[in-house]
Amino acid sequence: MDDRTQLKQLIDVAAGRCPADVVIKNCRIVDVFNKEIFQGDVLVSCGRIAGFGKPGFPQAKETVDAGGKYLIPGLIDSHVHIESSHCSPGEFSRLVVPCGTTTVIADPHEICNVCGIDGLDYMLDASEGIPLQVFMMIPSCVPATPFENAGATMLADSIATRIDHPRVLGLGELMDYPGVIHANDAILDKLMVARRAGKGVDGHSPAIEGTDLDAYSASGVRTDHECDTPQELHERIRRGMYVLLRQGSACRNVLNLLAGVTDANERRCLFCTDDRQPKSILEEGHIDNNVRLAIGAGLDPISAIRMATINAAECYGLRDRGAIAPGYRADFFLSMDLSHLHACQVFVSGQLVAQDGRYLFDNPHVEPKRVAGRMQVADFSVAKLRLPLRSPHVHTIDVVPGGVVTAKGEATVSVASDGNWLHDPKQDIVKLAVVERHHGTGNVGVALLRGYGLKGGAIALSIAHDSHNIIVVGDDDSDMVVAVEELIRIGGGIALVQGGKVLDSLALPIAGLMTDMPGAYVNERLAAMHRIALDQLHVDARIDPIMTLCFMALPVIPEIKLTDVGLFDVTQFKFIPLEID
Repeated sequence: MDDRTQLKQLIDVAAGRCPADVVIKNCRIVDVFNKEIFQGDVLVSCGRIAGFGKPGFPQAKETVDAGGKYLIPGLIDSHVHIESSHCSPGEFSRLVVPCGTTTVIADPHEICNVCGIDGLDYMLDASEGIPLQVFMMIPSCVPATPFENAGATMLADSIATRIDHPRVLGLGELMDYPGVIHANDAILDKLMVARRAGKGVDGHSPAIEGTDLDAYSASGVRTDHECDTPQELHERIRRGMYVLLRQGSACRNVLNLLAGVTDANERRCLFCTDDRQPKSILEEGHIDNNVRLAIGAGLDPISAIRMATINAAECYGLRDRGAIAPGYRADFFLSMDLSHLHACQVFVSGQLVAQDGRYLFDNPHVEPKRVAGRMQVADFSVAKLRLPLRSPHVHTIDVVPGGVVTAKGEATVSVASDGNWLHDPKQDIVKLAVVERHHGTGNVGVALLRGYGLKGGAIALSIAHDSHNIIVVGDDDSDMVVAVEELIRIGGGIALVQGGKVLDSLALPIAGLMTDMPGAYVNERLAAMHRIALDQLHVDARIDPIMTLCFMALPVIPEIKLTDVGLFDVTQFKFIPLEID
């Protein structure tokens, strides 16, 4: 059926001249425009809402009796990195659609730092033909920093090749805010690609204020998900930006930002998850969790729903969704309770795709040929892990429980007769290494990590934000080697080793970041590995052994991190020696 025929049919259904495909009867409809609730039926034709009907209309082909439940527009995640779930787009859909999420604005920053444009193409292909509507923002910072070796470089010319894709909405979060504020030429080139295409730009501006924030927003940035205080929220809205209240697995700021949300500005506020793991989704929910938290903290329920629906749709120019109104996509869900949302039935384009937490769709499989593995490790051996010291007085990367920030520590350590660092079981200090895996450079950065708690083994990941080289921690070099070799063998993922034997491993063969296995399986495997890390490897119970480790290589979060090039002081923005003179 062509577009003209569909439009005519939609109008005919709305006018009562022909039957609807589906009618949702006896529902309490959430009107996000008037901020009210009204009783009625909803007619669906060709995947769109035709109208609300009236007595005497032709009987629909299918009738769904809502039984007085609330009918709510499909929820929208306004900023998410799907890769952080360790699941392919189809399996991510299986996780979040039963929560009432029907649209996400995804930034494939992680896979693009490994695979470049191939990564973006895979995410577009793998998100085609699934219930979840996946739109993309092209990553703006690949590589994320110049202080490590990433898998790709995406400059303005690369971005220009995909900016006109119908599911690409613009340029992803501009993490290089100093480059924006100082009008860096490479940043201007990327901004101009988005501007010429008439597409938006996402922001990332932690703690920026005053004239710097003026310069940042003047560039065309229209969103920010890094606000931490109500004052920062107000300052960004004053500059015409939308503020995204985030509730991820690690970074959670919905509750502390709600104090800044008012009747006057709530239409400039959205919800996002940014990074959310299967455990968090399965146990707490997705964007519905953001809504429940906000309502529980005192926000008006329809205001919270607007932030999760129409606000996000309007921010990103998605004019066909976010509301229950004629002509809009028939993406919605039914909930018994408005204050404590729970998606009983979820509809996408008028079709039932999830019911009572069960996903009712068979995802098409997309072979990840061009992004498989990406484990180009060269010249790696136990010798690369040696840590010669000119002095026993050294810098340490100190773990800070409860987040991804580290402290810059100092320690006096043991040195063996050959001049190399010697592990002392009395000190909670272990070896940390980052192994370059993209270009076969043979680079291995080595440093010391304090406060992780590991004893008698090693843990290795091919997930190490943002460049995603291999990161491995251990108190025994031979175990660290076995862990790295296991990752190479399985095409990337997570490996735990003790006494020269692999205790457990999880293969993430899609760029070393994701798998096509269901999210519930990933959650079970991660839970099992957490237990091993805590019980057998004695990682400090106050920290997440996997998530903590994957952020130890991110040289944009203070105070001190390790890359494949060396030890990096984020506060000084320079590499530093391990030894303290």
